[in-house]
Amino acid sequence: MEAQVKTATKLEKSNELRTKCLVYTRVMGYHRPVESFNIGKKGEHKERKHFNE
Repeated sequence: MEAQVKTATKLEKSNELRTKCLVYTRVMGYHRPVESFNIGKKGEHKERKHFNE
């Protein structure tokens, strides 16, 4: 059998068609959007290591 190779097509959208994606994280038992963090908390969030079980 021959292996079939699929190539991914590059998807492009103009900036007008893009939708803003909100990232939420759990802080002290509450889910909050990262965008509402102050500058220091945003930096801490960016440096966090995420673990998968």
